[in-house]
Amino acid sequence: MRCVISSRAGQVLAKGRLILHKSDNGELRLDLQTDGGTLLQGGIIDPDGNMESASQVLFRQFFQVWGMSDLTLSVTLK
Repeated sequence: MRCVISSRAGQVLAKGRLILHKSDNGELRLDLQTDGGTLLQGGIIDPDGNMESASQVLFRQFFQVWGMSDLTLSVTLK
């Protein structure tokens, strides 16, 4: 899935894609690979497929990278 991360003012901070990485023990992790080559690791997806906690971990990574909260992740399906 293609995505864009924007500030609350509408400035595009990064473009990239959401991806799932499978660990050696079979757990799936929600990550963001930016077009600039940065990999931001999100959390582990719950066994029932719920991505809420995994996305919260990913959004904390957004704060670490860009130093701001209240960012928007827009996803485009093609």
